[in-house]
Amino acid sequence: MEKKETVAIIGGGLSGSLLACCLAKRGFKVSLYERRGDFRETGYLGGRSINLALSERGINALKKVNLADSVLDDAIAMNGRVMHSVAGELSYQPYGKAGQYINSVSRSGLNLKLIELADEFENVTLYFNYKCIDADLKNNTAIFETAEGEKVSVKADIMLGTDGAFSAIRSEMQHTERFNFSQQYENYGYKELEIVPGPDNKFMLEEHALHIWPRGEFMMIALPNPGGNFTCTLFMPYTGVNGLDKLKTEDDVKVFFNKYFADALPLMPGYIHDFFNNPTGSLLTVRCSPWVRGRFALVGDAAHAVVPFYGQGMNCSFEDVAVLDELIDKHYPDWDKVLSEYQDARIDNANAIADLALKNFVEMRDLVGHKDFLEFKHIEHDLCDLYPDKFKSQYELTTFTNMPYRYAWNQGFKNEQLIKAIISEGLKEKLEDRELMNKMFEKYL
Repeated sequence: MEKKETVAIIGGGLSGSLLACCLAKRGFKVSLYERRGDFRETGYLGGRSINLALSERGINALKKVNLADSVLDDAIAMNGRVMHSVAGELSYQPYGKAGQYINSVSRSGLNLKLIELADEFENVTLYFNYKCIDADLKNNTAIFETAEGEKVSVKADIMLGTDGAFSAIRSEMQHTERFNFSQQYENYGYKELEIVPGPDNKFMLEEHALHIWPRGEFMMIALPNPGGNFTCTLFMPYTGVNGLDKLKTEDDVKVFFNKYFADALPLMPGYIHDFFNNPTGSLLTVRCSPWVRGRFALVGDAAHAVVPFYGQGMNCSFEDVAVLDELIDKHYPDWDKVLSEYQDARIDNANAIADLALKNFVEMRDLVGHKDFLEFKHIEHDLCDLYPDKFKSQYELTTFTNMPYRYAWNQGFKNEQLIKAIISEGLKEKLEDRELMNKMFEKYL
């Protein structure tokens, strides 16, 4: 049914284009403004990681616009992570129980699908090369600059900022009273590299896994692509003994990779070219509150940019869209209630996934190779298998359910206390003793 309100969405990335589809489906007249050119014609120039991990929260949101099946058809399932030691030895950690996996998807491919779907709605108008440079929060107006340098003023009943970690809408909100904002850069940068396919586009590593080369202070990861190649990302400190600043020449890079990633080198013929020609990305966490000012609201990275180490950045942003969509269904036409409940539902959960992502960075680059950590994960996995109704790992709650992120954070702490007690009390061989374990669950969970 057609709605009377007009909605302007500032930012045509993943969350903005999904949001446009959801609102168009509800009958709103939607205008979507994107600072880049139409990437259906120009190609995708995202400048960011070209692979993303799609899991339950994101899939749930895509189902709202009937796009989940199409996206998953193009995805590669990853059932767990394969760790590569310096000596080239491999070890495997499943992500969850049998049948639980995350999906490697193309950022550009997904964004294109969403833009194409949005364009199919008669009540959606797409504007490309419209860079938001200012906003008037009191008068529901945003100011854009076009590719020709023209200034354009846009007014709508509802203004939704999906313009990313460096949001112009959020920047304007920062000038308002009692607006809380923090941005924290890690002392880490990243480089995109590539593991090429073998003959006939054969995968040269296990295709249904995320590969990790954990090296303590730094690490490399690789995600599979449908073409048989892997997108690799090298995460390193900017400075220090193993800092990016130490890799200045081709010889520096050759020595470094031969020392730490020798098993991957034969599969990466272009690693030196990629290292010096691909940009160095930065790692940023953004937190703010409130997310709503009048009829303006922040969605996705504009409200909560997170580091990529839990694979939840896109999923969290898509969950914002799903929650907003559900609240419109529940409270429309009371927009005050919709937007108020939206930020109440999301701010603390966004802070929780930001903390989880930072915590997981330490785990991925360092702990995954430690004996104590592997023992912990082994017990955790056994408890998940033996007591699926009573015990769920923090990773399972975060990745394979729609439970609040804050709940997953809190439950993870309880799980940690439980498993530490099992180890310290010498109960590792008694995990199948249901009476004993039920007592432990009651005590710690």
